[in-house]
Amino acid sequence: MHTFPNKTDEDLMASLAAGTLDASALLFRRYHRQVFNFYLHMGFDRATGEDMVQTVFERVIRYRHTYQPATSFRTWMYRIARNVQADNRRRQARMHDEAWQGLAEIAEPFEMPAQQALEAAETSAQLEKALQQLPEAQLEILLLTRYQGLKYAEVGELLGCSEGAVKLKVFRAIEQLRAIFFKLEKR
Repeated sequence: MHTFPNKTDEDLMASLAAGTLDASALLFRRYHRQVFNFYLHMGFDRATGEDMVQTVFERVIRYRHTYQPATSFRTWMYRIARNVQADNRRRQARMHDEAWQGLAEIAEPFEMPAQQALEAAETSAQLEKALQQLPEAQLEILLLTRYQGLKYAEVGELLGCSEGAVKLKVFRAIEQLRAIFFKLEKR
């Protein structure tokens, strides 16, 4: 197995395109959790998320020759992830499966007094409910920018719009999320 110390994602893709398939293992190690969490937050169950992550990295290998070095690897990978998600949703619709299976488990707050931990868990659960009530496009843009850490320019490239348009979409999504969150709180 080749070692790739301190190689950038783009360097690894160049190695992968040249036929060094071992480079894909490091890319997988770097990004599989992020892609998995993206799918969980998009409403897929754990098993489906794991399957979709595998499909993403299979496609990274299969379509390595289509990668353009001028493009950020993360942007290209999330474009593949979005396509895998769309394929999965179409497949689920044909099979009449439930489209939304649940969310990731909420991590237990640690080293907090019991009352504070309970309040934190309730707030987290309420936020997850509010997130799931957002339209899919707004949920996706928040997940990509806030949870996955993509820059606005990267998301703009991924969605085919300007960085300014991404900023506006994020602002609107946050405003919508805030309204839903406080509406749930009043219940």
